[in-house]
Amino acid sequence: MTQTDPRRWRLLGLLAVAQFMLILDVTVVAIALPNIETDLHLQRETLTWVVSAYTLMFGGLMLLGGRAADLFGSRRVVLTGLLVFTLASLVTGLANGPEVLLGGRVAQGIGAAMLSPAALSVVTKTFDGDERNKALGIWSAMGGGGSAIGVLLGGLLTAGPGWQWVFYINLPIGLVVFALLIRMLPADTPSEQPGRLDVPGALLVTAGTGTAIYALINAGDRGWLSLATLGTLAGALVLYGVFAWVQRTVRSPLMDLRIFTRRPVTAGIFMILVATALMIAMFFLGSFYLQHFKQYGALRTGLLFLPVAIAAIVGAQIAGHLVGRTGARPIAMAGFLITAAGVAVPAIWEGAALVVIGMTVGTIGLGAAFVASSTTTFAQIDYREAGLASGLLSTFHEFGASLGVAVVSSIAAASLAGTVSTGFTRGFTFAAVTAAVAAALALVVVPAFKPSTGEVHAH
Repeated sequence: MTQTDPRRWRLLGLLAVAQFMLILDVTVVAIALPNIETDLHLQRETLTWVVSAYTLMFGGLMLLGGRAADLFGSRRVVLTGLLVFTLASLVTGLANGPEVLLGGRVAQGIGAAMLSPAALSVVTKTFDGDERNKALGIWSAMGGGGSAIGVLLGGLLTAGPGWQWVFYINLPIGLVVFALLIRMLPADTPSEQPGRLDVPGALLVTAGTGTAIYALINAGDRGWLSLATLGTLAGALVLYGVFAWVQRTVRSPLMDLRIFTRRPVTAGIFMILVATALMIAMFFLGSFYLQHFKQYGALRTGLLFLPVAIAAIVGAQIAGHLVGRTGARPIAMAGFLITAAGVAVPAIWEGAALVVIGMTVGTIGLGAAFVASSTTTFAQIDYREAGLASGLLSTFHEFGASLGVAVVSSIAAASLAGTVSTGFTRGFTFAAVTAAVAAALALVVVPAFKPSTGEVHAH
């Protein structure tokens, strides 16, 4: 597909819909969780894993997906990932116990890990210069909007046909997108240099992150400085160390660790990790506050998330227009400051309206931070590394989601059981402080260049 082919935008639309489904599935369960908890008799820890099992596999195997796209061609990996994700959604909806539910979520995550980086790789190869900034703006809006609309859709489906439909809905959409992509996806030539997939590397990085998330989920009950928590976190660090050693010794490593020495890449990764953690933490707290504490139904809670969904798209659109003129640094700082101000509202005052207003303002800032993150990461990336860079960005998006849920579910553990509101206040306070610190760090970490100068040349 050439740089002037009008079908490029239709292809972007289809890939964005596929990505939208994947991101939707991080948060669509947020509102269904109380109903799933009641129907399947789940514990708080198991409930947290309904979110984390998906985001962990999605994030942990993402680099493998990006590498597979570089080796075998994006077309093949996009179509396989979409099929796996769609069928796994059916299995998850049919679950009648925690084992099948979590197994289905793991399989959904594996499909998503193949589809997402391969699809983003197609986007970065299809567009160039200013058009790429616009395409990445649309992609980011789908990501941010998908997270928020997931909560709204989760409420509608849970209150209507039942929580199973938050998974079943992927079946018709997935099959239609699959049929259209078979016709539209350009055939691409797999990588010339022979390489192998570094499966041990992927398993090590996933195990390391899974161990860290396990420690954080249980920290609320065991104590943040208890031997069990610190010991489990130390185990995660050891697994990361072994991963780094494996990357230096195998012939076809999952990733060249030297990419982390590039400032734009590390800045982009930092921003997406923090922005996603804050977004998912907010939605998790907001959903439980409105449903458990305020006793609102799933439908009412879902509808209250409508302004939040719109806010994510508005924030991403404004940032997409400004980033070419101002560069990413001011966008990132302003984004995180707006988020801190928004989340401070429910941290200081109580009430359903204030929670919704705070989340809406906060999400405008996060929409902007997502755009700053992707434009910074891709600013100086050669097209041959597009798969790896896409994979890295998406990996830390999912790890951010896993960490956000793990940390706030521990901080707000007492309130999630529906007894007191102090845990929610603590959770929102933690999010507001994190956003303010991220704004200050963005000043230091994010490079001060304007990304639309067209340093990137794609084929």
